Amino acid sequence: MPTHPIRFGIQTGQQDVEWERMRDFWTKVDGWGYDSLWNFDHFYPIFADPHGPCLESWTILSALSQHTKRIRIGALVNGNTYRNPCLTAKMAATLDIASGGRLNLGIGSGWFELEHKSFGIDFKTIPGRLQGLDEACQIIKGMFTQEKTSLDGKHYKVVDAICNPKPLQKPHPPLMIGGHGERVLLKIVAKHADMWNMTNADADEMHRLIATIERHGDTVGRDTDEIEKTEMLAMSINPPKEREEMITGLIAMMAQTTLAKARDRIIIGSKQECIDKIERFVKAGVTHFIFMQAWPMIVDDEVQAFAEEVIPAFRSR
Repeated sequence: MPTHPIRFGIQTGQQDVEWERMRDFWTKVDGWGYDSLWNFDHFYPIFADPHGPCLESWTILSALSQHTKRIRIGALVNGNTYRNPCLTAKMAATLDIASGGRLNLGIGSGWFELEHKSFGIDFKTIPGRLQGLDEACQIIKGMFTQEKTSLDGKHYKVVDAICNPKPLQKPHPPLMIGGHGERVLLKIVAKHADMWNMTNADADEMHRLIATIERHGDTVGRDTDEIEKTEMLAMSINPPKEREEMITGLIAMMAQTTLAKARDRIIIGSKQECIDKIERFVKAGVTHFIFMQAWPMIVDDEVQAFAEEVIPAFRSR
């Protein structure tokens, strides 16, 4: 049975931050021993004033790849609706080469309606976005691995599409699919994903969703143990009371839940509290923990302290 090591990553959306600050932080995280670094694929700030500054995802990720050395990089996750999948495949292959084979290719169906309307991008229906994601995964993986790729789909019609040069990673960069729709989205995960990401769930929900992916795997003929299960969570080690209350309130708002339930979805507290909570998620099937960090609330010392105090407890597994 395939197994995955326990990994830790940091996600920083590139909103409300200057290039120099983001560059310096990513460089430090690379040196602190985390396994992955992620930005997001949005043109406007999310959960904030949409008129604020927000750097474009692929451009900034390409630049950051040259200021990191060993850590894996990616966007959590790219909106499939924003780009033709052939273009996504070409961009991903190029960045994989430029980064020395460190790209994780995240992709999702897209959800931020304001961006679509403002930019004149067809938002489609939910079924349409999901169908388009399924077709895009077929096209992207085909372009990564085949000389020519064709698909006559409902949303994309591709004829002999070529991706040359191919990505550095073989057979291709890991494909991460984000989302939790149990009937359709998680079936797409079972069919196509090398990695799956869920956000702000507690351990019980992760266990249930992973079981759903396994059932879809039985249907499509895939051993879903091959899929690395990842979760994006808030994290704060040894926070002062004011910071703990602020983070818990933010997650409660995002997840539309109570403060008590929100705390179950955060890796927060003392070193031992953080370790114990991670253990509960590991028992549920999660092996890759990605901690969302947002400016101006990022505390560098806290991110470093977690790397030095908590991560070593899981490195021998």
